[in-house]
Amino acid sequence: MTASDPTSLSTVSSQFIEDWIAALRSRCTSAQLAQFLQQSGMQPPRGTLSSRITPDQTFRPYQLAAIETGDEMMGLWSRPIRSRALQHLLTTVREASSLPAALHRFSTFWNLLLDDSQLRLTGTGSRITLELDARYPQTPQRFGHMLILKLAHGLLSWLAGYEVPVASVRFAFPRPGFAEDYAVIFPAPVSFSAAASAISFDADNLGPAQPRSKEELALFLGRAPRDWIFTGFREHTRSLRVRDFLFRASWAEGHLNGAANALNTTPRTLMRSLKAEGTSFQVIKDGLRRDLAIRDLQAGGKSIEEISQDLGFSSPANFHRAFLRWTGGRPSAYRRPPS
Repeated sequence: MTASDPTSLSTVSSQFIEDWIAALRSRCTSAQLAQFLQQSGMQPPRGTLSSRITPDQTFRPYQLAAIETGDEMMGLWSRPIRSRALQHLLTTVREASSLPAALHRFSTFWNLLLDDSQLRLTGTGSRITLELDARYPQTPQRFGHMLILKLAHGLLSWLAGYEVPVASVRFAFPRPGFAEDYAVIFPAPVSFSAAASAISFDADNLGPAQPRSKEELALFLGRAPRDWIFTGFREHTRSLRVRDFLFRASWAEGHLNGAANALNTTPRTLMRSLKAEGTSFQVIKDGLRRDLAIRDLQAGGKSIEEISQDLGFSSPANFHRAFLRWTGGRPSAYRRPPS
């Protein structure tokens, strides 16, 4: 395994973005939506957990739709967020002298734009929490809630110059079937069915903000939303640390005991920790194999036999069966068509 960043290989369930696709329909025609998805290399969501999409496939429709619809939040809120809003937000927060001050500016900015919800910044002891309160009874927009909380974390990390540790994240909607996808997005324990969606930080981890130039601001905008959704992975949950170990080890060495040793714990303790995060060693290993397979299939430089050997399968037939179980489809469905 030679690539350097397992997070860049992560895929998420197509259900993860279905709320956004549904919201986007209110901002564009069916033909425009089909064009956004086609240009992104995505099929319309199939409504199954096994169907997977890559981060780049998530970013491209955002970049296209934000321009074409004139709404930088693509229908996720009742009022369109007009073009250049994100640029003004960055200009506002980069003037803050500290990360807590940047959070305050962040909440004030969005409270001028949002009609359906209000951001509230609270402090209890050493904990600072940014909470999203509904202004009237409503069904939470899952993708919208995720996106605005992650934007707060992404901006803080950009200002700090490193991925800011997160104490906890909670959402005001029931735990979805694709809950494991949130572990890729947020470097913290994530809970559901809360009274309000919120992200919390330890005040000791929120130091001074680093000066950011106009050139750095432009680069951040040009890469949006990549740099504020996928901020990093090394401080993430135990499950992603296991994924990182497997990514760097050979498949022959990629066993539970080896992972436990690498994480300075015992196999039994590691199993309990992973169970508490709603996963298991085998689920993590299968997920990494799946994402590496999708990467190589889309790159087009390897045969099925080569991919199956690289992933530690004894035969292409075993790889085919595993891939069908992972994704609900055949490997050929993920091959990128010739341009």
